[in-house]
Amino acid sequence: MDFDLKKLLRPHILGIKPYSSARDEYSGKIGVFLDANENPYGALTGESFNRYPDPYQADIKERLADIKGVKPSQIFLGNGSDEAIDLLMRAFCTPGKDNIILLPPTYGMYEVSASINDVEIKKVPLTEDFQLKPDEILNAVDANSKVIFICSPNNPSGNKMDRNQIRQILSEFNGLVVVDEAYIDFSDEPSFTTELDKFPNLLVMQTFSKAWGLANLRIGMAYASEEIIRILNLIKPPYNISGLTQQKVLDSLQKAEKIHDLVHQVFEEKVFLENKLSQFVFVKKIYPSHANFLLVKMKKARDVYEFLINQMIILRDRSKVELCEDCLRISLGTRVENNALLEALNTYQSNRL
Repeated sequence: MDFDLKKLLRPHILGIKPYSSARDEYSGKIGVFLDANENPYGALTGESFNRYPDPYQADIKERLADIKGVKPSQIFLGNGSDEAIDLLMRAFCTPGKDNIILLPPTYGMYEVSASINDVEIKKVPLTEDFQLKPDEILNAVDANSKVIFICSPNNPSGNKMDRNQIRQILSEFNGLVVVDEAYIDFSDEPSFTTELDKFPNLLVMQTFSKAWGLANLRIGMAYASEEIIRILNLIKPPYNISGLTQQKVLDSLQKAEKIHDLVHQVFEEKVFLENKLSQFVFVKKIYPSHANFLLVKMKKARDVYEFLINQMIILRDRSKVELCEDCLRISLGTRVENNALLEALNTYQSNRL
């Protein structure tokens, strides 16, 4: 592999002069602040929301760096992982010329973001067991291929990808390889953040939305080389993470050890629900999951989905997604919620079959 970040970037990106915010010019926390056109009298809520937040979220990155075993300068924080996905398209993909490679079925925002940015999409479907086809993926690469997105554990199938196959793609592709680990906290697989120093073309995405229980705050993480992170910081909006969100995330990071308890509770519900679902005659297959959801193949999946909607139980219909025919995706709930699902499915089985 001959990875050259400057060659991979859109040519004009290196010459961009970033917006310089007031907090870029003075990053101190003490002083008489008359530089940012803020309201000096406070906020209508009575709380201290009148000052702009840290544009680079230094306190969070310092704490995350300790937890993840990386440098603060290797961390980008975005408004959900979706912001990092969009910024990668803008930085590396010339509209109407370059392409990305997707491996369906996979997370839908890769394709949406590429379409918004007028970036061609090449698709190499996974195997029937939702594993990679590394040789076919690499054969799909051309001179304008800039990014390969690999979701592991995968959404919507829930399985982890073969680690050696990911390494093969990283070693043989001269573009950027994004390993999206939104569900890594539910997996027994170590994060690819442990291999950042081995692969300069690797970017690992994670999120606070799943295991950390902070979906409402909208904050995602990207880990990569310092050079790649500098590019993302160069083109991001100046204050992309609110001060309120930063404070709540910091509070959560002070309790990081408790995430294991939350994950264990989800795991117990996964085992419980798998056992119960396997007893229904219309359930054909429950796919192995390293995530906080189950992909379940059913007879008449759409009919089951609509019946449950009428019972005010909402699943995700994946039956029209490639390789997921007749499948519903079930997010793991509490025991009370999971029992409500099972009771409704019992009613369906008694009345419809």
